Amino acid sequence: METIPYDKRSGKIWFNGKTVEWQNANIHILNHGLHYASCVFEGERVYDGEIFKLEEHTARLFYSAKRMGIDVPYSEKEINQACKEIVSIQKVRNGYVRPLIWRGSEMMAISAQKNKIHVAVATWEWGSYFDPKLKLNGIKLNISSWRRPAPNTIPWDTKAAGLYMICTLSKHEAEAKGFTDSLMLDHQGNIAEATGANVFFKNKINELHTPIPDSFLDGITRRAVINIAKKKGIKVIERKIGPEEMENFVGCFLTGTAAEVTPVSQINNYKFKVCETITELNEAYQNLVRKKDSAA
Repeated sequence: METIPYDKRSGKIWFNGKTVEWQNANIHILNHGLHYASCVFEGERVYDGEIFKLEEHTARLFYSAKRMGIDVPYSEKEINQACKEIVSIQKVRNGYVRPLIWRGSEMMAISAQKNKIHVAVATWEWGSYFDPKLKLNGIKLNISSWRRPAPNTIPWDTKAAGLYMICTLSKHEAEAKGFTDSLMLDHQGNIAEATGANVFFKNKINELHTPIPDSFLDGITRRAVINIAKKKGIKVIERKIGPEEMENFVGCFLTGTAAEVTPVSQINNYKFKVCETITELNEAYQNLVRKKDSAA
């Protein structure tokens, strides 16, 4: 199905405190955020007209901005309200919200102390991140040739634009080889995450094993799923996981705002089953986001 390019859509976008026409939400080509990646953002899901864990996402957005030396000209409360307002204006029932903060065009060099800080929030209807048929049977991943950088080389705990460069490279590489996504290792060669989602493995005794988030984001969905699993009496073990250990696991799935809970059927030559535990976790997560469960 052909989709409308994002710069050709209609409606409103919240832009620096005002709602403007979608196609008028423009910035100059010489802005610091584009050239030097001084931009942070969030990805949020709308379910039945409500943004899931909005306050947590906004708090992370402001943390990312602080880590990047960006002083946001609005309060968290104002951004929360802006997100709710634009969802209402756009009449989004089940979709996506993208708040972003970036440095403007006053200075065009490495230094950017005088640059104005811009803030925008856009939203649109959006379905599954992965093809629903693929999700049903489990998606296939390769192992990326790119690695998550060491934590003393980047602000790894932020959702900053520059950190996603290697994610795009990895996903393009995977898709060119017939895979859906790519598993990324960390700087030590241990399993880290997929290009835009955290990863979990299930062993034969129904324990979940997941990497320690010490060089990549501890996802909001990741934490929600861990909480669901523990309430179901499933043991969750956070630890360093070597890629060779995948032969010992029987199940695998990804978690993320976009990915939600997505089963994985294969990573390189390692095969996994879409087992009952993963299906139940997915159902519980869907109940949570649609407020059919109190497992938050």
